[in-house]
Amino acid sequence: MQASVRYGFSQRLNAPAREAYRWCTDYQPDDLSLMHERGERKIQWVTDDTVILREVVDQDGKRIRKVKLVKLDPANLSWYNIHLSGPSKHSAFTYRMTPEGKNRSKLTFTGLLVVYSKTQLNDRKLKQIARDERRYDSNAWKHLARALSADINNPKDRKTSSR
Repeated sequence: MQASVRYGFSQRLNAPAREAYRWCTDYQPDDLSLMHERGERKIQWVTDDTVILREVVDQDGKRIRKVKLVKLDPANLSWYNIHLSGPSKHSAFTYRMTPEGKNRSKLTFTGLLVVYSKTQLNDRKLKQIARDERRYDSNAWKHLARALSADINNPKDRKTSSR
């Protein structure tokens, strides 16, 4: 059985929106470590605005394989990520940057999660899944926000490449 779960959050960033967008969408093999995750990432650029991420992530002692399709929309400082395989297969995640003054921005995240289960999930269980997923993803973005801030303040050590 499948069910859909929607959740979201926002994360303030100490960087101008356009620079934050560029940093967040400059995919690198070591990005998982910035989120305090262990794993490997392979990156395949299909076009300037389309990338496939192949990941193997260590979660709870298990190696989880994921394939994600990411579509970028630089004009709107947004992007989305669709899981093609893995435990969140067919789920979609959207990201939007908005300016908050000259040197700050805000990321708005929405998760549209497909949950696979052998049994029918009641509303209480679906709400718990949404809370857990929100906590997990927002913690990852707190780590990314700190890494972004560190890169902005130390340009010589910057993550962003000149693609």
